[in-house]
Amino acid sequence: MDEKTGQLRDPWDPEPRWPAFIAVLAVGGLYLALPPYLTFGPRWVFPVSVVVLLIPTFVSHRAGKHHLNRVLGFMVTGLVTAGMIVSLSLLIRALPAHKESPTELLLSAVALWFTNILVFALWYWRLDAGGPHGRDLREGHPDGAFLFPQMTMPVAPADTGQPAWSPNFLDYLFLAFNTSTAFSPTDAPVLERWGKVLMMLQSLISLTVIALLAARAVNIL
Repeated sequence: MDEKTGQLRDPWDPEPRWPAFIAVLAVGGLYLALPPYLTFGPRWVFPVSVVVLLIPTFVSHRAGKHHLNRVLGFMVTGLVTAGMIVSLSLLIRALPAHKESPTELLLSAVALWFTNILVFALWYWRLDAGGPHGRDLREGHPDGAFLFPQMTMPVAPADTGQPAWSPNFLDYLFLAFNTSTAFSPTDAPVLERWGKVLMMLQSLISLTVIALLAARAVNIL
């Protein structure tokens, strides 16, 4: 119940969705920054497909169609993941041909490295503790695949007026950034096996981009 209005709070709505929408749009923008040989089909197809899926995702959330919104959210995340994997595969395949310039190779590596962070942040945010909808139904964040530092602190008593803590997209973005830079979790240990698998995949992609692509580009400058 909202203490100010005295009305029951919608349990689906406390976690903001706009950071995740911005992250998805950023993935589409990074795709446009890739050279033509790392894209599939017309360059506009992938970004337009992302936007086309985002529109019903946004509308379904605002309309309270939560189960439909969950399905569409997984479709959007799967689409940006597929786009990243295809671009990375095309880049690795293009390396032996030596057709790419050092500048293009560096820009491609940077774009794919940031895309890797955003894509896995979306997966962590969508899967942890039932996803944004599941976390909205809980008071605080008592469990999940990641042990955030706030979860180890004593829970504030209800009479203090302090709300129970729960992670949002920025927390998962920080987790994904640390995984791509340190190749391991830093402040949030992983508790679930699926989380460990995803973090291994993210670290492997980041290592591939940094060690095989960016390093080679620097050497041939």
